[in-house]
Amino acid sequence: MGKKVKRLATGLQSTGMNPPSAAKIPKTLRKLGDVRVDEYSWLQDRTNPEVIRYLEAENAHTALRMRATKSLRTKLFSEMRRRIKETDLDVPTRVDDNYYYSRTQRGKQYAIFCRKKGSLRATEEVLLDQNLLARDHKYFQLGFVEVSPDHKLVAFGVDIRGDERFTLQLKDLVTGKLKRDSVRDVGNVAWAADSKTLFYTTLDPQHRPYKVFRHRVGDLSRRDVLVYHEENDAFFASVSVSRSRDYVFLGLQAKTTSEIHFLPAGKPLSRFRIVQRRRKHLEYDVEHHGDHFYIVHNHRAKNFKLARAPISSPSMQHWRTVIPERKDVMIEDASAFTNHLVIYERTEGIRRVVVHNFARGTDHRVSFPEQVYHVAETGNPEFKTRVLRFAYTSLVTPMSVFDYDMDTKRRRMLKRTPVLGGYRPDKYVTERIFATAKDGKRVPISLVHRKGIRHDGRNPTVLSGYGSYGLSRDPIFSSTRLSLLDRGVVFAIAHVRGGSEMGRSWYEAGKFHRKKNTFTDFIACAEEVIRRRHTSPRHLAITGGSAGGLLMGAVVNMRPDLFGVVVADVPFVDVLNTMLDPGLPLTVLEYDEWGNPNDRRYYRYIKSYAPYENVRRQAYPTMLVTAGLNDPRVSYWEPAKWVARLRAMKTDTHELLLKTEMGSGHFGASGRYEMLKEIAFEYAFILTRLGVL
Repeated sequence: MGKKVKRLATGLQSTGMNPPSAAKIPKTLRKLGDVRVDEYSWLQDRTNPEVIRYLEAENAHTALRMRATKSLRTKLFSEMRRRIKETDLDVPTRVDDNYYYSRTQRGKQYAIFCRKKGSLRATEEVLLDQNLLARDHKYFQLGFVEVSPDHKLVAFGVDIRGDERFTLQLKDLVTGKLKRDSVRDVGNVAWAADSKTLFYTTLDPQHRPYKVFRHRVGDLSRRDVLVYHEENDAFFASVSVSRSRDYVFLGLQAKTTSEIHFLPAGKPLSRFRIVQRRRKHLEYDVEHHGDHFYIVHNHRAKNFKLARAPISSPSMQHWRTVIPERKDVMIEDASAFTNHLVIYERTEGIRRVVVHNFARGTDHRVSFPEQVYHVAETGNPEFKTRVLRFAYTSLVTPMSVFDYDMDTKRRRMLKRTPVLGGYRPDKYVTERIFATAKDGKRVPISLVHRKGIRHDGRNPTVLSGYGSYGLSRDPIFSSTRLSLLDRGVVFAIAHVRGGSEMGRSWYEAGKFHRKKNTFTDFIACAEEVIRRRHTSPRHLAITGGSAGGLLMGAVVNMRPDLFGVVVADVPFVDVLNTMLDPGLPLTVLEYDEWGNPNDRRYYRYIKSYAPYENVRRQAYPTMLVTAGLNDPRVSYWEPAKWVARLRAMKTDTHELLLKTEMGSGHFGASGRYEMLKEIAFEYAFILTRLGVL
């Protein structure tokens, strides 16, 4: 089987196809003076049976090479499953006189959405049983679940392919029956106050939410009214409702530009008004309180500031600063309640929570017990409350849900996610260290490992990274990760530039013409954990997915000698070709992240680092690469083409495996047990290839 895969990857004769001639080179590339030939572009035709047979042959080869790990995978799956309280329920959330929650049952793949009316002692009502909805499908995912303000209807979105194109359905919670209302290719929804009007977005062929419709419950979709059409390919549309339930927001968002419209939720037939017309590179978000909007924005404030404006005249000329910009603190978000405003900040890679009391005019910061942690708001639908609910976690502390009284500063833990089998956090050590980047910047690294390991350079280590879109990789707990830690593995997160861990400048220093900082930062982090004798190149595995997979591809081209094992999940490795094709999902939107390669300067820079373009004749580490046939974010052919080129170019005999999920998308399997099997597969690859077992 291995020889067959090699032949399919390098001998195009076996497919009956030939590389494109120079005459077929796109005009854009000829204009840019590039006559390169993409010898594996034939893999992009998913309608060709030979392409499917090729992917299946790669899967068969991977299965053959991983056959010896079957018992280990079974063991890993079993121990990960044993740590989970399989029959469990999350913390109920009160909305009006109803308590909403989801629960799981042993042996069932999906959560069940439920509620109780009036009291937690009341009879349970099942709103949506995903196990029943999923029973005839190999893949199932709920995209959104929104209960109407009168609590009589629920709108939900179903995806049965993994392509994130959801079908909107409505269920009558009084009769328990599905209504005839159904709309395909929906992005998200928002209810008006009358519980009879629903706003929703629809997707264009490039998977962009671009239209907003108003729907009347009971009507056929052809009668729905188009209320907004976003024609700029760089903007996504979304709809939402303020926590006060007084306003429906229509948000338009490009990578670095925002525009928000609003209308009274009680007047769904009225026209949307605009808060502030879009300006290039102006980002803002809106929160409603009383007669004002609170606005987090970046006008003349790289790390954002907080302003307030009257609803009657909310444009930027009326924004009055409440919290000015600070050089070392980035404002990420703000949440308004009747008597309080909660501000979420980030400094030195750590998220902070600050509570402002409107009546007293005072501020205080919520304290947390660990130095390295993550905190996020959760389950706060009620406006008239003094209780803030948040989730807290760290690399050693399981996810914990708290109710925090914003007046008395007292907190009550409602639930800590159970970790069965006698988990004790005091058996593990977590720390924050820093690497020195190529240009002298200090790059944070979060680590966790069992107590008592020796710093002798022999510890198997997994270093993960992402570093794109300004997304921060926060230090959160994972019960599945214990299967690595308990086998002596050190786990580390490299907080490289391209994320926002160290503020907005950290993000901007890892994009456009400074994207290579992301890669050199990661290399510096790898060198640091080696310098500190946590590990050695032979014992070091690296992992990243999507844009983190781009990171994996770039660093193995640059420093293949530094890593022993690589796992690249749905990696965005064909950056140049993808960004040259505006017909693909997300491409135009992504110009504000990578640059538009139709501009010669961006073209040359992207080409200088794009992993697929820079595969060269050299030895590469042992590698596992994954893909999803229905993936709308990173097309399956990106990892497939990359693997094919690696097979043809690399000079070593190290293992290179491609595993394509033929019935799912970007996020892999949908059922919780199937997800555990995928994790067990990757863990087995890492452990065996590092020589742990």
